[in-house]
Amino acid sequence: MRHRYSILFFPLHVIVDLLSVNAAFIGAYWIKFHTLDAVAQPPYATLWIIFNLIWLVEVIAFKPYIFPRQLFKLSHLLRTLSVLVGVHIAVVAVYCVAVQGYYYSREHLFITYFLFVCLSILTRIGGLIFLREYRIRGYNNRRYIIVGHGKLAVSIHSFYEAHPEMGFRFYGYFDQPDPENAGVLNGTIDDLSRFVKQQEIDCVYCCMPYIESDQLKKIVDQAEIDDYQVKLLVDFRGFMSKGTSVEYHDFLPVLNVSSQMLADFRVNIFKRTFDIIFSLCAFIFGLPIFLVVALVTRFTSSGPIFYAQERVGRNGKPFMIYKFRSMFVNAETTGPVLSGGLADNRITPWGRFMRQTRLDEIPQFFNVLKGDMSVVGPRPERQYFINQIVEIAPEYKQLLRVKPGITSIGQIKFGYAASVDEMVQRLRFDLLYPARRSFLFDMWIIAQTIWVMAQGRGK
Repeated sequence: MRHRYSILFFPLHVIVDLLSVNAAFIGAYWIKFHTLDAVAQPPYATLWIIFNLIWLVEVIAFKPYIFPRQLFKLSHLLRTLSVLVGVHIAVVAVYCVAVQGYYYSREHLFITYFLFVCLSILTRIGGLIFLREYRIRGYNNRRYIIVGHGKLAVSIHSFYEAHPEMGFRFYGYFDQPDPENAGVLNGTIDDLSRFVKQQEIDCVYCCMPYIESDQLKKIVDQAEIDDYQVKLLVDFRGFMSKGTSVEYHDFLPVLNVSSQMLADFRVNIFKRTFDIIFSLCAFIFGLPIFLVVALVTRFTSSGPIFYAQERVGRNGKPFMIYKFRSMFVNAETTGPVLSGGLADNRITPWGRFMRQTRLDEIPQFFNVLKGDMSVVGPRPERQYFINQIVEIAPEYKQLLRVKPGITSIGQIKFGYAASVDEMVQRLRFDLLYPARRSFLFDMWIIAQTIWVMAQGRGK
């Protein structure tokens, strides 16, 4: 591979960062103590050596300066820098504790890291600007060709034309001639090897829809001889938004493009752990409120304290949801009926208060502990109403891919629905959740729910 001057980038990065580390250490010492007389003497000389050794070990362990040209962006460089600095601070802190380094100035350490981060950011910005202009002017380029002419081939060509700072220089298309590519090709696939040698091509992009597997094998085998990289292009743009994953069957990669939502480790493990801890805390610290609500429910109207109703959960699995009873007994003798809001005459006076403050939902923490529900998620509905909703809004089925919750965006922004049309309106809010779910988003929804409860704005 003809790397030209790229091989110099790695040692240059190491040298610049080492100079920044040492300049920051010395500069911080002068700012703190207004002298440099003792910076090369114990105990600071030892700390100075430790600073450099830790950074060199990080460079060897993390290889932060080895990345493709497509990742040579400020955002990527700053993320890498933040990881390196974070690890460096942690190791220095462990060292100071281990040697009981009470004699080291914390202010000096703070100034050192502040100066180092500033210098590192400036050098990275300067390096990006220099390299961008350097490559735009035609230096440090990678020469590439594309095998297989079509929309995908034109797309990769257009991408590099729009990003000259990446330094990729186009040398033509290669394919079997036909009426559609007449006048566009620089040669056939048979001409490829000769052209690569003559023009010293670095990269050969192979568009999978347009070349045969035997042709691809020939190109890959020739790459070792002619010293070039082979990169495969496959057009997944039509279905990438539906969610994809790569499964490996032995050495064979298989792309999974099922529309079923992919299981996420963080959601399945971290979210479930949070649900259990939050529900246990709600039961333990909310026990006095739980008992008061139960007693008031029992003595303000005849009937049981709790109310159980079948709802549909994740993947269409039915379960029994539990609430404090807010309606009179036998409120649905004629069949499933939606609540008419707080003015519904089937709701008890105490039930209206519970619905406004969401206190009737407290027993659902038991559903969370059982695993039927989550603290945050779209509200579960009955199958009778789901059938009607799907006829109007088929996208409701997307909500069945996630576990239902006690509270949701729809509950905050809309509240209880009194008709199927209102359920569809609430659906518009809940559809935001599957794509945006995260720990911080759940915390925001919980905080908004508590605010609604405190104000008694639930409807």
